[in-house]
Amino acid sequence: MQNILFLTKNKMPENNINQSICGFCKSTNSKILYKTFDIFENNYTINKCNDCNAYFLAPRPSSERLSQAYDLSYYGEKEEKFSSPLVEKVLDFFRNGRSRRVSKYLKSGAKVLDIGCGNGRFLKYLLNYGKYELYGTEMEGNSANRAYKISEINLKIGSLEQNDFSNNYFDAITLFHVIEHLTEPKQVLEIIEKIIKHGGIVVFSFPNIASLQAIIFKGKWLHLDPPRHLFFFSPRDFINIMQNYGFKVVKKHYFSLEQNPFGAVQSTLNLITNKREVFFESLKGNKNYTKQYSKFNLLAQKMFFVFTMPLFAFNDLFL
Repeated sequence: MQNILFLTKNKMPENNINQSICGFCKSTNSKILYKTFDIFENNYTINKCNDCNAYFLAPRPSSERLSQAYDLSYYGEKEEKFSSPLVEKVLDFFRNGRSRRVSKYLKSGAKVLDIGCGNGRFLKYLLNYGKYELYGTEMEGNSANRAYKISEINLKIGSLEQNDFSNNYFDAITLFHVIEHLTEPKQVLEIIEKIIKHGGIVVFSFPNIASLQAIIFKGKWLHLDPPRHLFFFSPRDFINIMQNYGFKVVKKHYFSLEQNPFGAVQSTLNLITNKREVFFESLKGNKNYTKQYSKFNLLAQKMFFVFTMPLFAFNDLFL
């Protein structure tokens, strides 16, 4: 996985060409890399644009299919997204860590926007490290309902639009695993360029399509997450894109203890079972998806996770 921190500054052979449109630059000059499928057993391909180097899901999912993918089971039907309190505590640990790292670049009173803020707890934890003016956007659903309960957040339910904020308004903007979900990421980057102050920071994290995991598991890689993830970038290509908007890199890193080990475990299970994210969906309590599996099957996947997660974590940390 890839985390990048930005500071505002100052031809393939014809038979390999696929005519699917790149949603980022709108080019039709792309090539198919490999096949994939979603939890609803719909088939797709991962394509790479030969003009802007963005990777994208093809064909573009319909609005009906996206609505199905972002149903209650995605956001979690209960008070929290995951049915296990332990999972939520672990995620809060990582959210707090992100808040601490971002706070090092902020001055007191800074205006911070978290695009796709989820349950809002990253923003809430920021207040442990200073006094800030907090803003968030989140699509309608249970995550937005959770964020709405945090009184310190100025929350917009819906997508970021051109006229939501004035130019040079924010000191920091964060997008944690959001850009891959956007139907029009280029438009959002153009808005960010306008509303971030000169000298402000923009923080991105996103699945690294050039990572070893992505190369090994291909269409069964957990972090492809079709049909929700529409775009993917290599770190180098995304840095080039952001430089075109006038940003420069302040800091980058490629390891995420939150994402990498679990991604390896679930991707391995996807490979073994030839299904997508069964164990992950069971953690969210998605019984509609997991009911087709026996208790023994789910227990076996859980035990696989228990025994292999430490090995993958050790490998990522020390090898």
